[in-house]
Amino acid sequence: MKKELPCRSDCPITFSLDVVGDKWSLIVLRDLIFARKRYFQEFLGSPEKIASNILASRLKLLEKAGLVTRAADAVNARRVIYAPTAKALDLLPVMLEMLLWGTKYHAKANAPEPFVRRAATDRAGLIADLRAQLEPKLALR
Repeated sequence: MKKELPCRSDCPITFSLDVVGDKWSLIVLRDLIFARKRYFQEFLGSPEKIASNILASRLKLLEKAGLVTRAADAVNARRVIYAPTAKALDLLPVMLEMLLWGTKYHAKANAPEPFVRRAATDRAGLIADLRAQLEPKLALR
């Protein structure tokens, strides 16, 4: 059964935009999935300079939407560790398309060339590898 989230209409595109349609949600997911950031302070260090209140809001939204989990850090229980869910990893094809579009049309795009090349030539293999790296961590939750 699909979890119901507030949505402006029954349009699947509108639903998707309601969940991940703002830039900060996608940047947080980018950092979780590609940069493997796990802690609040790590997200604050991203070059986009997200404000702490916006970050807290987006993490809560993503958790409510089932895209992010939060748990006490096993090493330091006072710290919260965030992780992407399988539902978040299902956004990989969309995120890779956005990456390819951005590198094609933004002259100063900053993405590792081998990663971009693989996204363009072996997307299925790249997605499989990313899932293999991240999904064992999901099973521990």
